Amino acid sequence: MPAGRYAPSPSGELHLGNLRTAILAWLFARTTGREFVLRIDDLDRVRPGAAEGQIADLAAIGIDWDGPIVRQSERLPGYAAAVTELTSARLTYECFCTRREIQQAATAPHGPMGAYPGTCRDLTEDQRAQRRAEGRAAAIRLRAEVAEFEITDLLHGRYRGAVDDLVLRRGDGIPAYNLTVVVDDAAQDVDQVVRGDDLLASTPRQAYLATLLGLPIPSYAHVPLVLNPEGKRLAKRDGAVSLSDQRALGHPPEDVVAAIAASLGYTARSTSELREVFDATRIPEKPWILEPSGLFRPDRCP
Repeated sequence: MPAGRYAPSPSGELHLGNLRTAILAWLFARTTGREFVLRIDDLDRVRPGAAEGQIADLAAIGIDWDGPIVRQSERLPGYAAAVTELTSARLTYECFCTRREIQQAATAPHGPMGAYPGTCRDLTEDQRAQRRAEGRAAAIRLRAEVAEFEITDLLHGRYRGAVDDLVLRRGDGIPAYNLTVVVDDAAQDVDQVVRGDDLLASTPRQAYLATLLGLPIPSYAHVPLVLNPEGKRLAKRDGAVSLSDQRALGHPPEDVVAAIAASLGYTARSTSELREVFDATRIPEKPWILEPSGLFRPDRCP
């Protein structure tokens, strides 16, 4: 059955920006007759106990999900199969560049700032053998055949973004995010992706990769972030920004849901109440500027 999803990285507590995006993803799915699945992106930054805390916080604010929770660390064979498929189609190559070398190199022609310039794209077998002999670990990159790809976003409309030779598997053998998210969404029948608009620029790469793997491209809705008073993405250092922080201040999860609902233009104290009135066409276009100390003052919510 078609589904929406939320896929946090277990690097720490979810903050109010994460919880707001999770609620929006849940609302989009539940109000369009979709299932909602929860996936833990635990291939990189993992703090012991963080995933369990995140799951508990999502449940506390009224988010439910269908089926078992999927952890990416349990899905390595699927990512390896995707890399093998692309390699068999001659759509990959080994990259021996260090991060510093990539940062110091010129950007790929017509690519976005920081795009991989293709340094290792056309190495000969002898050159690759030499780099291996030097002890260099090889990442696997996509041999992209387009420079741009267009997607359609519910909030941003038609969006054309750059595509470069993105990493599929890092030099340490860990599958890269742009690959795993595509493989996992297809495997879980996710046809609706709701996430922060800071990820919009990377979406054309993922959609293009899906076409190469013969996988469907989901519908997208990249929603505004929650920012601190300085206009930067909300972070733990900004104060009482997690559910546990707010509980310590005497605010139960219902208060947090009410504040998030108010930031979206609604009056509700539970996700079930919010579900009854939610209208995807009414999502604010601007980010929510949050001052944690004034979170529950009426003048802080639009």
